[in-house]
Amino acid sequence: MPSDSRAVLRPVLRRSLALLAGAALAAPLALTAPAVAAADPYTVTALKVTVQAGDRRCTLDTDVYRPAGADAAHPAPAVLTTNGFGGSKKDGSTDGLAKAFAARGYVVLAYSGLGFGRTGCPISLDDPRIDARAASGLVDLLAGTRAADNGTRIGYVAADAAGDPRVGMIGGSYGGAIQLATAAVDHRVDALVPLITWNDLVYSLAPNNTGRTDGVTGPLPGAYKWQWTKGFFLLGEAQGLLHPQLAPPRPGGSRCLHFVPRACETKRLLDSGRYPAERTDAVLTYARSVSPVSYLSSVTAPTLLVQGQNDSLFNLNEATATYRTLAAQGTPVKMIWQAWGHSGGMRKPAKGELDLARGNLDSSYVGQRIVTWFDRYLRHRTATATGPAFAYHRDWMTDGSAYAAAPAFPVGSTRRLYLSGDGTLVDRRAAVVRGSRAYRNLRMATSHSESSLSGMLGLPDVAPYDARGTYLDWTSQPVADGPVDVVGAPRVTLEVASPQAERAQTSADAADRLVLFAKLYDVAPDGRKTLVHRLVAPARVPDVTRRFTVELPGIVHRYEPGHRLRLVIAASDDAYAGNRGVKRVTVSSTPQDTGVLELPVTQGVLR
Repeated sequence: MPSDSRAVLRPVLRRSLALLAGAALAAPLALTAPAVAAADPYTVTALKVTVQAGDRRCTLDTDVYRPAGADAAHPAPAVLTTNGFGGSKKDGSTDGLAKAFAARGYVVLAYSGLGFGRTGCPISLDDPRIDARAASGLVDLLAGTRAADNGTRIGYVAADAAGDPRVGMIGGSYGGAIQLATAAVDHRVDALVPLITWNDLVYSLAPNNTGRTDGVTGPLPGAYKWQWTKGFFLLGEAQGLLHPQLAPPRPGGSRCLHFVPRACETKRLLDSGRYPAERTDAVLTYARSVSPVSYLSSVTAPTLLVQGQNDSLFNLNEATATYRTLAAQGTPVKMIWQAWGHSGGMRKPAKGELDLARGNLDSSYVGQRIVTWFDRYLRHRTATATGPAFAYHRDWMTDGSAYAAAPAFPVGSTRRLYLSGDGTLVDRRAAVVRGSRAYRNLRMATSHSESSLSGMLGLPDVAPYDARGTYLDWTSQPVADGPVDVVGAPRVTLEVASPQAERAQTSADAADRLVLFAKLYDVAPDGRKTLVHRLVAPARVPDVTRRFTVELPGIVHRYEPGHRLRLVIAASDDAYAGNRGVKRVTVSSTPQDTGVLELPVTQGVLR
């Protein structure tokens, strides 16, 4: 593109992408990062720091927040933080957190991640071999063993040993996964607070909620989450146009402007709609290599996971997978399910919820938990209580006690409902009516759950719907004798018949396998339906001749008295790529052999 054309386009890109970039972590996109002098109790100094990041050298754009009184004789612990995807060190969330912790007496090092803001190098998806090595270089800066490019050294950070600064990390989304990656390669990091981040990018971008072997990970890619993926890819590619002085030539012959080649190849595979085994295995192996699922075994730093309920990009199941892995290996870990996530509530969190841009640590439940986490592990206040193992936000509570606490995860007990042949959910096998029902997909999407970027951008969206003949549903009796609270990930076990899907199983292309979408509605007494947080569970069925189980995204939801629960199995969803070819699917029920819906319930009875 000619340079004059870029000059004309740049202001337009800034305006149009600022919404998307800012909403990626609840803040406007910052396009400049000048040195600033903040009022007491801290000062801010901008520094450029060039580090070795894998096979390349990258110059990081950083801000150092120095609390008043911090010096060699009075060192303070440090907090390292970076932006979400599309942001920079000066976006509202990163800057808000930096100011909040600096005001509490921490040295804060905020930086723009690789490929964002005024930091060089292409985007490499928080790769532990690249991005984490860059972050480790900043730990050296905090240790005083590395100088900034202008010769500045930091000599006022508390240390556990020579060259080992006392440092924690915090940040959300893209700024969350980098913490786990950094802690995996640099054990000097003492504490982590990853918010709303991923466990396995393959699951995040092409979720398959059946046939999994480890947490959210399984051998088959699921349904391509094309709206989220294309939106963030556009945001990443635009960085080179917004900051042309930092954009290198296309790296390694990549067809992308601003991503490393293997990240570009991952998106090309997903866009193709074809999953030939050899190519798919190689590409998905890369995507998992830049995901916590591949390196959590090396993470020993105490970790406070915060995940959003209103999030179809990185749902609660991702945090659950990370939590279980860390807990099983003995890494100190606790988990909070807060209200907001990528799909809503980020731009204007509800009262009492953590607002990253405001940095309201003292007036929010999550903020208070973060403060005590760092007090315990960075200030070494061993008597500090860090809260329960698991806490979750309840949106139906209005009396100031929105968060419930539990000493362990999961919570509640499993309640089973059976899929009856007449379209009802019943609580006893003996009540199942014999019957068969069928649906078929069309060559276009006929169900709608969300326009994926709408909630993040604060834009309106049409109500969820399913077109007649392209889905099946089963509905419970109205809730009686008090409300029913579901906390966790529901599961449905099914057996289906589909001659077309059965024939397609001989194909070497996994894209030919049957895809379906499971979801839960709340049906009010007047018939109005609510798709809980607009969440769906895509599943690419490994073998349609066998029973299979679909795990739905985790939820925290109350079914009020008089309301009914409705399970829907749909043929498609317009936020995802679906079936290739038309496939008729039949679900049959008998008292001895029927589908089962399992619900994690903390209160109430469903019939």
